[in-house]
Amino acid sequence: MSIPLKAGARVKSAVCDTQAMVIKAPAGDYDLQCGGHPMLAPDGNADGASLDANFAGGTLMGKRYVNADESIELLCTKGGEGSMVLNGEPLEVKQAKQLPSSD
Repeated sequence: MSIPLKAGARVKSAVCDTQAMVIKAPAGDYDLQCGGHPMLAPDGNADGASLDANFAGGTLMGKRYVNADESIELLCTKGGEGSMVLNGEPLEVKQAKQLPSSD
């Protein structure tokens, strides 16, 4: 199931406590999953699905998650056991950029 992502949108996992807010995303529909199942709107109901062990890397509250080219960015607002995947590609924690030295 694909869902439209736009800045400010909130999503939650169907199988764990993970919740996230979209920081940036180009227009379009995306297959965003957590724990091996599609993520839901904040008011969506889980259908008793269970966490897929292959997608149980966990998410950390306060961390930003991005795809490889950083065109999509999600802020984890509540951590959980599942790991997030976008269109089959695992999302990784965004790394801080090195600032130039001020010698």
